[in-house]
Amino acid sequence: MQTSVTPTHCPYCALQCGMNLTPASDGSGSVVDVTERSDFPVNRGALCGKGRTAPALLSSQVRLTSPLIRSDGVLRPATWDEALDRIAEELSRTRTEHGPDACGVFGGGGLTNEKAYTLGKFARVVLGTSQIDYNGRFCMSSAAAGGIKAFGLDRGLPFPLEDIPKTGCVILVGSNLAETMPPALRYFTELKENGGKLVVIDPRRTRTAEQADLHLAPRPGTDLALALGLLHLVVAEGHTDEAYIQERTSGWEEARAAAMAHWPEYVERITGVSVPQLRETVRLFCEPESAMVLTARGPEQHSKGTDTVGAWINLCLATGRPGRPFSGYGCLTGQGNGQGGREHGQKADQLPGYRKLDDPAARRHVAEVWGVDPDSLPGPGRSAYELLDAMGTDIRALLLMASNPVVSAPRAAHIEERLKSLDFLAVADVVLSETAELADVVLPVTQWAEESGTTTNLEGRVLLRKQAITPPEGIRSDLHVMHELAARLGVEKGFPTDPEEVFEELRRASAGGPADYSGITYRRLAEENGVFWPCPADDSADGSAGGSAGGSAEDCEDATFDGLPDDPAGDAADDVVAATPAGPSPARNSAPGGVQEPGAHPGTPRLFLDRFHTPDGRARFVAVSHRPLAEEPDDEYPVLLTTGRVVSQYQSGAQTRRVDELNAAAPSSFVELHPRLAERLGAVEGEPLAVVSRRGRAVAPARITTSIRPDTVFMPFHWPGEGRANTLTNPALDPTSRMPEFKACAVRLERVD
Repeated sequence: MQTSVTPTHCPYCALQCGMNLTPASDGSGSVVDVTERSDFPVNRGALCGKGRTAPALLSSQVRLTSPLIRSDGVLRPATWDEALDRIAEELSRTRTEHGPDACGVFGGGGLTNEKAYTLGKFARVVLGTSQIDYNGRFCMSSAAAGGIKAFGLDRGLPFPLEDIPKTGCVILVGSNLAETMPPALRYFTELKENGGKLVVIDPRRTRTAEQADLHLAPRPGTDLALALGLLHLVVAEGHTDEAYIQERTSGWEEARAAAMAHWPEYVERITGVSVPQLRETVRLFCEPESAMVLTARGPEQHSKGTDTVGAWINLCLATGRPGRPFSGYGCLTGQGNGQGGREHGQKADQLPGYRKLDDPAARRHVAEVWGVDPDSLPGPGRSAYELLDAMGTDIRALLLMASNPVVSAPRAAHIEERLKSLDFLAVADVVLSETAELADVVLPVTQWAEESGTTTNLEGRVLLRKQAITPPEGIRSDLHVMHELAARLGVEKGFPTDPEEVFEELRRASAGGPADYSGITYRRLAEENGVFWPCPADDSADGSAGGSAGGSAEDCEDATFDGLPDDPAGDAADDVVAATPAGPSPARNSAPGGVQEPGAHPGTPRLFLDRFHTPDGRARFVAVSHRPLAEEPDDEYPVLLTTGRVVSQYQSGAQTRRVDELNAAAPSSFVELHPRLAERLGAVEGEPLAVVSRRGRAVAPARITTSIRPDTVFMPFHWPGEGRANTLTNPALDPTSRMPEFKACAVRLERVD
């Protein structure tokens, strides 16, 4: 183990907070200690509870330490050669007997860029399968699709977080940052200290909503109507920026006509948000010179999520916000590498650099880097839920890395049965998750502190996680797994195990694409506080719009697919320090807090200042209209269920449920409901309550509170078993993003004796 301090980044959410790791000194059994790293501008030393306790997962007492093979129905320890041979044999047999598309690959938003890139290459070059996607589809795919339609480019935040305190108003839609990303809440605290206003839109009065100047509590699934109603008032009250609309956008007439059909009283009936609140929101948003709309999973995880994002972008465009200082639309990415994870090829329709798999020029470029015939690359495959739903029928064998769909997928009981119906399942993970427990082979792999690799945070800031310790004996990296499997399947070159070597190839593969990393090196990342993409290798290239330096708009146009949940957790963000002052606002400027290499492209912290990433440089309005949920309440299922996170757990809980401190703070699921609804049912605080949908039944203790609408119940989704919220959720898919409707389904409540 190294004896010096190792600067690195938290393994959890998309903030990717900076931290230092030092050898453990307290005799607690921990391998390393987390200490403050104040030089990283995103969190400047502040960490939530999950970040502070992350080293607990390095303990051999909570993690996998040996490969496992199922024998006579039981998982038993095995050697690496035995396990890898078995996987290669089964994948080869499946290809031979059923064709390459009978082999599926499922990845995760927690994989580093190097791993995500290699996984996509492995699926298409070694297996020859089109059937690859990842759990990031369940996160911000709707925001990605909406951003591409409007701007021609998807990057969660087109500006650094440090710009937030300098705007005049933020409308935060469907995000509970105080629990999902506690260190980020400081930016909104500073916004208010600077005189800016915060509007929070959430059907629950969360800890974040309590910080707001105005809290709107719409009925779940009505954010689209709400955004359209606000745009109607913007037009009616004369707040549109006509010069901006004429100079920088297209499609306004059609979008305006659609919005004008959503008059305030009509929107009030749909959403439950009063007309005075609608008018006050418009006043707060339109009065200042600058303003932002930030969305998260609340409005996005719906079968109409792409249209909903489009409606919020329309509101921003009509008021002249995107591409101006301290203004615009952004999406708060959730998973640690949710942004980078979807840029380099583990999505069903993409090649590295955020290129489209069905674009002939993109196929030629990437095939040349890979040394294969472009015609040998398969076309786009199924999206995440559709891939999981096809298991046991079209898909007979599955290689799964860094995901736990038994807990995290919608209609989870059905997906669990689909996993059991596979001929063969191999899982590579750090812990024995609920999904790994079903596998035929389980591989124990390295984790964040035991390996180097890059991630891309929610700002589009590419970061280097540095290896701090040597992994335990018997643990291998995911890159090693793919290298060994490729060799066993007849591809002995092109799958290195050194992450920097992989990144060098990723740079070449991404060059000229929308997410151009070619100007980024490990050396730069070690010396700077991240580099924002696009960052071409040639500093003479114009990256001002996130456009011409990033490839043509057609490279990522019409996102038929696109892809994640928030959360590191633990403490409130009370102890967070002030944001780093924003740098200058030219189109291209150096990463805040960093020192770039002489002559290198500085990266692009702020997109769209000169033009948008479309053929004509204009942003595009998209005409959208309100439509109902895929499943509205009725007499049999009269209540709406919405789901989300709690501060001390993360995603499916596979990791955080193994950390004593976090598990003690949030040990189990619960059903949150309003006192009026509880009285009607005879529900009692703390007693078990059954929630029943058309897909199944979950049971958890009742938590009675006035912080939720009387027509809605809430469950967190971190737990398996009886309290599994995703047993209930609806897999109805957005037609563009293929996002399931996690955030609203019809249920009934039953007392449990």
